[in-house]
Amino acid sequence: MFILQNYELAVILCLVTMLCWGSWGNTQKLAAKTWRYELFYWDYVIGIVFLSLVFGFTLGSIGSEGRSFITDITQVSTKNFWSAFTGGIIFNASNIMLSASISLAGMSVAFPIGVGLALVLGVFINYFGAPKGDPMILFIGVALIVIAIIFNGIASGKMSKGAEERKTRKKGIIIAICAGILMSFFYRFVAASMDLNDFANPASGMLTPYGAFFIFALGILASNFLFNTFAMKRPIEGKPVTYRQYFSGNSKTHLVGIFGGVIWGIGTLFSYIAAEKAGPAISYALGQGAPMVAALWGVFIWKEFKGSSKTVNNMLIAMFILFIIGLSLIVVSGGN
Repeated sequence: MFILQNYELAVILCLVTMLCWGSWGNTQKLAAKTWRYELFYWDYVIGIVFLSLVFGFTLGSIGSEGRSFITDITQVSTKNFWSAFTGGIIFNASNIMLSASISLAGMSVAFPIGVGLALVLGVFINYFGAPKGDPMILFIGVALIVIAIIFNGIASGKMSKGAEERKTRKKGIIIAICAGILMSFFYRFVAASMDLNDFANPASGMLTPYGAFFIFALGILASNFLFNTFAMKRPIEGKPVTYRQYFSGNSKTHLVGIFGGVIWGIGTLFSYIAAEKAGPAISYALGQGAPMVAALWGVFIWKEFKGSSKTVNNMLIAMFILFIIGLSLIVVSGGN
């Protein structure tokens, strides 16, 4: 299977993760013109499962190092199977809430608050689970990102016009916070199922990134029948939607959702592959720089802060600067 050989390449893959995690929301925005997010989300999950199989039978099955994909998933212990599977369940619950937040408050609000909060909490959880890197530099970087999240929340509040819009944005922010808290836990469950010390010769019963990602994807798919069905029947806003509506969608709309899942899946698998050299805390933290990417999409492409005041613009600039500095410190911490 494909295995990284150095920290520098691990950082590059983590940056790709950041771009993927921060960009998949664009597919939801595109689909939202004719498609409710609950329906979009089914295609998104299908894209993740599809991607896990493609990478499993390609990158996960080539070369002489490590286990092949099939061997990996058939030898996993019960404990590690359920660890990766549970990670998928936790992620899915949080990501459905994040999708709801995007539909209510926009990408430039939902991602910095929800995913940014997941970054902060997740770094602590993953670092103390498997310490790697300079903790002082790492946590200073995280602190700067916390301040960036606060600036984004304040800027969003100043943009709301009218009682109804303020109510909708507030609901979106609350949901994003709940999503972020829950999302911070999923990565640790998946990391615990992998032998992070040696992907080339993993311990018996433990998984490689490719097997862990596939089982993680199964957890997402299985839980989606519960979580997303509930979201369809009891939506946060609007009327309930049905499976009949999903199957009546055109192929172009379905492909947009599947593409969104593929984008997110590429980023996630790259993060798992990088975890051996970078450590789970740094690998997770760099990937969770996605809020900055999503905010850029939201501000400059979707114009979610169009017509904002000078104060709001200054807060957004400060947010971007703090995110960049914070992420740079996280990268530096891994080289110490």
